[in-house]
Amino acid sequence: MDERTPKIVVTPPAFCKSQLLKTELVGHFPNAVFNEKDRYLSGPELIDFLADADAALIGRDSITAELIHSLPKLRMLAKYGVGLDNLDQEALDRAGIELRVTLGTNRRSVAELALGFMIGLCHNMASGSEELKRGVWRREGGQELTGKSIGIIGCGQVGQELVRLLQPFQCRIQVRDIADRSRFCREFGAVETGFDEIIEEADILSLHVPLTEDTENLIDKSVLAKMKPSAFLVNTSRGRVVHQGDLHQALLSEQIGGAGLDVFWEEPPTESEFLQLPNLMVTPHIGGNTREAVLAMGRAAIQNLIDYFSHSK
Repeated sequence: MDERTPKIVVTPPAFCKSQLLKTELVGHFPNAVFNEKDRYLSGPELIDFLADADAALIGRDSITAELIHSLPKLRMLAKYGVGLDNLDQEALDRAGIELRVTLGTNRRSVAELALGFMIGLCHNMASGSEELKRGVWRREGGQELTGKSIGIIGCGQVGQELVRLLQPFQCRIQVRDIADRSRFCREFGAVETGFDEIIEEADILSLHVPLTEDTENLIDKSVLAKMKPSAFLVNTSRGRVVHQGDLHQALLSEQIGGAGLDVFWEEPPTESEFLQLPNLMVTPHIGGNTREAVLAMGRAAIQNLIDYFSHSK
């Protein structure tokens, strides 16, 4: 293939369903090939799809060392989205494959969903909706979000956006992050504090951390036992940050007040008993999939491809 027209392969279904993004990418890379199967590919099917690619625009595909070894022509990956837990970054480095990401492009979308869970859980929106559809008229109005103690674990792009969104609600906001967020906290009236203190004091605990060895099962039965019996847990980060079995038992026994989940241990989730818990509010990993976020992530990924091939000629 002519070096001036690299072959770009695109895997994320959300990107491939956007005619606008496809048109914009083809305008720069006429040889772009799109995944038209409306699902993520895996294993040999993914290897075959990526086989002749000079670069790939990827999403939540599992990029393993075995897959990377099978693609000697691949030079660059443009990540559509922000999570990197699906990538073997050491294998990418060994193969000399450059990785470029789109950090921050979906922060508003995810933060809005987290806020929506908070309001929905406080006001019994999910349970009230399901009951009314079954003909049950029960006017259990719940409580206000205003004035509650909010604990935010992970105060990066999304966590900070959530703090901004919470400003009108006059909440007491406590944050925990591996980085120094003192300047940000001073500006927005939040307080940096210890992990245990946040767990014990939060009326709502919201998770915004990447999935790493340190954060897998971060919220397990020992942590859930320290939460207030009335507290809500919100997770829009990664499913494996929460031990789902332990959460199931905590919700079933009403050890905590409820939970809102956009992410799961396995996706799509198959545990129907868990999903049907009345104090559990769920969405199918849509936090970063608003129309605006799809366009922002897609355009950032396209620009990363343009920048890479402009400088690699």
